[in-house]
Amino acid sequence: MLYALKIATRYLTASKAQTALLVFGVGIGVFIFIFMSALIGGLAEFIMLRTAGDMAHITIQAETVDPALLEPSTTRTILFVPQSTSQSTAILKDTAAFIPLIEALPGVTGTSQQINGSGFLMHGAQVTQMSINGLEPGRESVIANLAGYITEGTANLGAGGVLVGKTLAEDSDLTLGETVRLQSAGGIDAALTITGIYEMGSGGPDSRQAYVSLATARTLFALPQGVTRLEIKLTDLYAADALAPRIKALTGLDAKSWTEQAAQLLEALQAQAQTGYILKAFALMTIIIGVASALLLSTYRRRPEIGIMRAMGAGRWFVVVVFVSQGALIGLMGGLFGAATGYGVLLAFPSRDSLGPGQNGLPIDIAQGAYGLAILLTTLGAILASILPARAAARLDPVTAIGQ
Repeated sequence: MLYALKIATRYLTASKAQTALLVFGVGIGVFIFIFMSALIGGLAEFIMLRTAGDMAHITIQAETVDPALLEPSTTRTILFVPQSTSQSTAILKDTAAFIPLIEALPGVTGTSQQINGSGFLMHGAQVTQMSINGLEPGRESVIANLAGYITEGTANLGAGGVLVGKTLAEDSDLTLGETVRLQSAGGIDAALTITGIYEMGSGGPDSRQAYVSLATARTLFALPQGVTRLEIKLTDLYAADALAPRIKALTGLDAKSWTEQAAQLLEALQAQAQTGYILKAFALMTIIIGVASALLLSTYRRRPEIGIMRAMGAGRWFVVVVFVSQGALIGLMGGLFGAATGYGVLLAFPSRDSLGPGQNGLPIDIAQGAYGLAILLTTLGAILASILPARAAARLDPVTAIGQ
């Protein structure tokens, strides 16, 4: 075995230029494999952080209350009984009692009681339709990382304060500390001071969403008690499907996983992952074809030497080991070269975590380069690629090979 490895090494060093070119080609394939792993893995994590990472992993939403309908038997006219705003707004009344139970569950990192509704932001003659979200003071960043998105001011919500998006502030000439009027769809309005301006990097929230304290939202929507939504954050967002039924059984409330509302996102991520697997498979196929072609050529060029080895008593198994060892050495050297090159190139890119809202760049995660896997698969692929040339060399007739 050691003697076969020694002969394989001599074959490789006898044609240094060819060996170097082959190792370089294998290294390029490994580099592509590593780069695609880091890019696709980083992109998937980036998308998840910017979408599911900033949304509730489990949501308990108050059911909408429909107006009462009356249909007399003598006529087909349908009548409805008008209700006040506070009566028709769906609310969750007893969430505070369930909060300790939910937060005690394994994997739950935080909860956020909210009051959500639509309204208008009025600044001078400008009126902008808004989505108003009332959050608990001190828990503003439990779901979406508002503190991390603040560009001016603070994310802390107090009585009389409001957070607006950067796009809205620029379009409406709003500045930090300025007073605006926020009016709910029910006609209740309040004068509020802009205490923070945020930028999430997405058009909707930055231009059509305002955050106020829970107390302010109660006033605007005439809800002296209860909330309209309870949002729950988990350490592992993929555990939401298993934990949502458990919360529903514990509280009796209709807890829904984020995957029910973001099925298209999951499908897109799965399609992206499959694309990555295909690209990496093509890179490995390129490596296997390249190694097999080079070793077949080496077999043809070394036919006389193989014939001499066979004539001196070397068995077919010995010849197979020689050429398989060549393939393994080429795969190992190419894998190490490609992994080192890939790591060095990826270091030049900014990390995924450094990309803030509105910044351009590739969300590469250097930790997901799969360096060890790339080296292992490349070495195994090179060994597999060398089997066919090795068997062809072993089948050579010694007399015929020496005569050539």
